[in-house]
Amino acid sequence: MLPLDALPVPASPPSASLLAGVTVIDLTTSIAGPYATMLLADMGARVIKVERPGSGDDCRAWGPPWHEGESLWFLSVNRNKESVTLDYSGDAGRKVLHDLVKKADVVIVNLVGRVQKKLGIDYAALQAIKPDLVFVSLTGFGLTGARRDFPCYDLIAEGYSSVMDLTGEADSPPQKVGTPAADLISGMDAAMATLAALFERAKSGKGHHIDIAMVDSMTRFMSPRIVPYLGSGEAPQRTGAKDSVIAVYQAFDTQDRPLTLGLGNDAIWKRFWQAVGQAAKGEDARHASNADRRGARAEIVADIQSILKTKPRDEWLQLFMQAKVPAGPVNSVEDLARDPELIARGLLYTANSGGRRVPQVGLGIGIDGVNATYRSPPPKLGEHTAAVLRDWLGYDMQAVASLRLQKLI
Repeated sequence: MLPLDALPVPASPPSASLLAGVTVIDLTTSIAGPYATMLLADMGARVIKVERPGSGDDCRAWGPPWHEGESLWFLSVNRNKESVTLDYSGDAGRKVLHDLVKKADVVIVNLVGRVQKKLGIDYAALQAIKPDLVFVSLTGFGLTGARRDFPCYDLIAEGYSSVMDLTGEADSPPQKVGTPAADLISGMDAAMATLAALFERAKSGKGHHIDIAMVDSMTRFMSPRIVPYLGSGEAPQRTGAKDSVIAVYQAFDTQDRPLTLGLGNDAIWKRFWQAVGQAAKGEDARHASNADRRGARAEIVADIQSILKTKPRDEWLQLFMQAKVPAGPVNSVEDLARDPELIARGLLYTANSGGRRVPQVGLGIGIDGVNATYRSPPPKLGEHTAAVLRDWLGYDMQAVASLRLQKLI
């Protein structure tokens, strides 16, 4: 039995349709770009994913782990899309791509600028055939600057951004974040910028050129660390997340499993000490403010740690929940996948389509009281090629057969 077997099949109320009527041509691979277009698809946009014949999105080959012969990484960021295979490196294939672009609202690419121009899929080339196009470039370093043509992955962007230098214990090597953070954050930026561009285009009728850089997005993610350094000259150090501006804001051990605890203001500070049966410590004038508590952080943390080790985690969490003290478990992925509240909110589910089971993590955004974004599972490679060319572009059977004979689709 697999973990997905315990997850519900999504309910079938009407899925989100805020972007109904918007068509996105997705020329991206891997994680960042496909994640951006999945967000748009979840909101109701039609996303046509254009992939290389034969191999498709790079991410289709990322495994193990596999599920029924498919990459689970690919399955995580490609629902609600149609897959069209097309080799547009030559004139014949590029003409087909241009026919798609002419009918689209948005094109998103993740090739560096030099390659965009070489393939004729840069903003200037596509805007010439679709003047009101929203064009989104999502690359490692952006379209300008000395690094613009350098290759980049999530790992590289995390290293540039300083997040790796600040992640991990003080005596440990730098650590990558446990999810592809730069991919996901830049993907969200791309989706957000696309929405803003579409909103403005609805008023002006003008297209837009969006330039997203993974390193820029990840650097902005680090703003709460960078700005205090710029304004104080105090460089943050790797501490295992024990150096927050909030005096008590970290993980603690308990009698069995760790928990997190955030005592973010004076009222919570007092409620915590009441909850653990030592209300007088919450009234101690020496620790009245967060600044006072930061000055005595080591002493306070040691005191709290000795208390929390006297009971099991779940007993503390129940107590803190009743006292309205921010605390929570340090979940593993296995724990998370069994979380009844996340399942009840529709965030974790298994999509079933024609006997094909696909585990999914939902959008997690309620729209008009409904958290329903699922329409279709991640597509098989080229699954929609013929339908899109015939039904959307109006190609006849002979034209489609000719493209197939030339191995362009």
